[in-house]
This record gives sequence, C-alpha cells and structure tokens, in this order.
Amino acid sequence: MGELPMAEHTDLHAATGASLAGAAAGAAAASAAAAAPAGGTPTAAGAAGPAPADFCVVAAAPASVTATPWASAPPAANAAAGGDIALPDVVVYLASRPGSPDAPPPAAGPPAVAETHLSVGCQVVGPFVVAGLGMVGAGLYLDMVQDWNVFVNVKEIIILVPSLLGLKGNLEMTLAARLSTEANLGHMDDAKEQWSMILGNLTLVQCQAIVVGLLSAVVALAMVYILEKEEFNIRHTMLLCSCSIITSSIASLVLGLITATVIVVSRWLKINPDNVATPIAASLGDITSLALLSWVATMMYDAIDKSYWISPVVIICYILVIPFWVWIAKKNKYTSSVLYSGWTPVVVAMLISTSGGLMLHKLLSRYPQMAALQPVINGVGGNLVSVQASRLSTELHQHSEPGTLPPGSQICITPSQACCSRQPHAMTAQVLMLLVIPGHLLFLSIISSKYLQRDALDLTPLFVVTYLFVAFFQVAILLYVAYILTYFFWKRHTDPDNSTIPYLTALGDLLGIGLLGISFEFLSWVGDDYAIAPEVPGAVTTLPP
Repeated sequence: MGELPMAEHTDLHAATGASLAGAAAGAAAASAAAAAPAGGTPTAAGAAGPAPADFCVVAAAPASVTATPWASAPPAANAAAGGDIALPDVVVYLASRPGSPDAPPPAAGPPAVAETHLSVGCQVVGPFVVAGLGMVGAGLYLDMVQDWNVFVNVKEIIILVPSLLGLKGNLEMTLAARLSTEANLGHMDDAKEQWSMILGNLTLVQCQAIVVGLLSAVVALAMVYILEKEEFNIRHTMLLCSCSIITSSIASLVLGLITATVIVVSRWLKINPDNVATPIAASLGDITSLALLSWVATMMYDAIDKSYWISPVVIICYILVIPFWVWIAKKNKYTSSVLYSGWTPVVVAMLISTSGGLMLHKLLSRYPQMAALQPVINGVGGNLVSVQASRLSTELHQHSEPGTLPPGSQICITPSQACCSRQPHAMTAQVLMLLVIPGHLLFLSIISSKYLQRDALDLTPLFVVTYLFVAFFQVAILLYVAYILTYFFWKRHTDPDNSTIPYLTALGDLLGIGLLGISFEFLSWVGDDYAIAPEVPGAVTTLPP
C-alpha cells in the first residue's frame, strides 16, 4: 500500500484529538486513494476504488453486520509519512446501507435454527393439550363453586369472572411473549440481565394487575347496577373490589414466576419459548385465578359482617403500593416503555370481551348448554393465536427494526399467503390449524363424559361436525388477523409483544361466542336434539381463555 501524503497525515493527526476512529477511517481511505490509479480501479490487495452507492464505509465491522474488507492502512503507512503518531492497523469495510437491496437482516442473539413442521408441532402439541385440559378443568371447577354461598348471595362475582380471567390471561400471555422475544434475541443468556429483565417485568405486571383488577370489578359492578337495575350495595362493592385486586396480584406473582421459569428452562433445553410459554401461561392462569378468587371471596364474605373494615383497608393498601411498583418498572430499561404504552390494548380488549360477555348472556337464556363449550372454543383459539403472534413478533425483532418491515414483506396479504405459502409464519399457521380438530375432539369427549359432568347430554354427530367447523373457522380468522395486526403495529413503531395478544384473545372471545351462537341457531332450526335439549344439569357458566 502506498505512503500517505503529508497533507492527509496532518489532517489525520489533528483528527485523532477528536476521534481516533474517524482518523483511522480517514487514513485507510487516503491510503486506498493513493494506491489506486485514476478512475478508482483496484490495483493491489487492500486497495480499492470509490465505495458503491449502495454501500457505506465503516472503520470496523460490528458483529451484527456482514461487511467485506475494502482498504487497509497499517501503522507503517502513517509512520512513513513522517508523523509522530502511530495509528493501529485499520481496516475499512464496505457495509450495506440500511434499507438497500443488499442489506442483510440484522442478526441478534444466537443463530436461529431452521424449524420444520415436525419440530414446531412437537414443541406446540404438549403445551396445547395441557392448556386445553386447564380450560376444561377451570370450567369444571367453576361448576363446583358456583353453588357456594358467596357466589349465590353476591352474584356480581359471577359477572366478574369473565372480565377478570380474560384480563389476567392477557397480562400473563403478553409477559410470556415479551420474555420469549428477549430470550430468542439472546438477552437472557447473561445471568445479570436475566434477573433484571424478570424483576422488571414482574413489577410491571404487578402494577398492571392491581389496576386491571380494580377496573374489572368496576366494570362488573357497572353491568349490574346500570343494566340490571340493581340496588347499590356498598359492602358488596367493597368485597368485589378487594377480592378482584387480591386475586389479580397474587395470581400475577405466581404465574409470572412460573412463566419466567418455563422460558429459562426452554432456553436451556434448546426449545423455542414462543412455542410453549404462552399456552402454559394460559392453561395455568384460568384455574389458578379462579381458585384464588373463590377462596379469597369465601374468606372475605365470611368475615364481612364482623370485620367490614377489611375490604376498604385492602383496597387502600394496594392503591398505596402502586407508586412503588411504578417506580421500579420505570427504572428498569426493559419495562420503562411498556409502563406507558401497554395499557391501551388491555383496556380495549376488556371492552371487547365485555361485549362478548353481553352476547353470551343473551344466548345462554336460549341455549344454556353453550356454557360448557364456551371456555374451550375461546380458550383453544386464544392459545393457538397467541403462539403465532409471539413467533411473528420474535421474527420481526430478529430481522428488522421497528418501523421497517423485512424485505419482501407487507402488512396486508391474502388469507392463502398467511396460511398456505412457504413462509415460516405460514408453516406455523399450518401446524396450529392441524391441531384444532383433534384437540377439540379430545376436549369435547371430556366435557361430554358422564364421569365428569353429571347427566351430560350425548353430543349428536351433526352438532360435532358443526362445532368443529366453526372452531376451525375461528382459528383460521384469528391466524390471518394475527399477521396483519403484528405487522401493522411493527410498522407504527409499536412493540407487538405488548399489543397484539390482548386484541387477538378478545377478538377470539367475540368470534367464539358469536360463531357458537350461530351454530346453535342453525342446529335449532334443523331440529338437532342437542341444540333444542332442555337445560343441562351441572353445566358451567361463562369462562374466557
């Protein structure tokens, strides 16, 4: 490589006082220019002409950028120019400009392992079955506790169940999606960062759970006092708010720890946490929250006559501790932004779920046997679409920057592109859709079993076919909407991990209830025995995923 002219050396010498990296880049560029003939044609190894238009010159190539050496300037080049400084060996790289056709996707975390239909299916099927059994178990448990004194005498608690469990599910599944994305990006490989991330997310969810729990109780009370024209009862109001807050707080802590453990263990076992974390969070969330709600409500109800002050004290204490959780979450770099942006999806999802609950209330007056099926159809749809949404979000985090879609991607695609193409997201959608029919057949057989539900009616073949059709149609719609919503939020610089799952699960509730109601109307019109049968003894009431 040729020697540096004195002018270039003087410039470099002055530049080192401000930036050694900038001086090094200038030295290498000057050396390359000196060694190249007119026109910029490369002459010798290490010398090159001007950088192409689609490339930029960088002094060092970071690990996440694919770059090629363009020119270099060893220390001898500067020394030969008569300078009194010795620059280290500098290599100038050509790196693709962001957004150019040649720009490679940014690498993040450990190298991704190509997944197949079989590998995705093997990882998803276990948590999917466990989640479905959790939905069935939660429904059977609610069937048992609905005759307890507190559920009979304080009917607002039954109305609280759908909104409380739906919102709790959203909080836990968004937590699972956030941690899964961070794990796949390699941010949880360092023990210190891992603990910081888990602690910040647990405090964030505590803050959300307290506010959401109180909000759920207020919505349930509003439905009773406004729509049902009931008399206002201050003791029932305090009881409902305190039970909702306690249940949300304790359940969030327990489920958050379980979710974080599942993700860390999945990482150790080389399993994609996106495939297992959200279903497990959903499966444990319903039964855990419902058990806590029933136990806390029973204890508070038994003590309300003698110690009526307990409920107000509980509410005040939890409200006072909110600023502490907010302070911790705000100081944590992993949760500071979510603290401000994560509320709208949860609140909107609650309103959507409430609309579905009102629809279900009307349908149950005509078809009470729907109650036993609603938890399953909504739960399966919500769990499967949560897996897809979590995987889509992780893929975007790995291969593009917020506001920029991966090359060749677009927000609006056809249903066939979302589910039938050869893209990775379509492969996952195909696997998830293949689980719908066998999964629902398994859960239907458990629900209709005379050993688990007293005097359960036999399911007719026409009903089974109709039910499976609407269940499959529901999941297909949700998977298609999941792609559009995820890419839409990403384009708007919004993290899909915090936004898509609440909307999708709430939409799944609304679709599940609506399609199930349409199927019962159709079966009643054709005279199917199951649809026109009298009320099923022991049927459970509404329960969201």
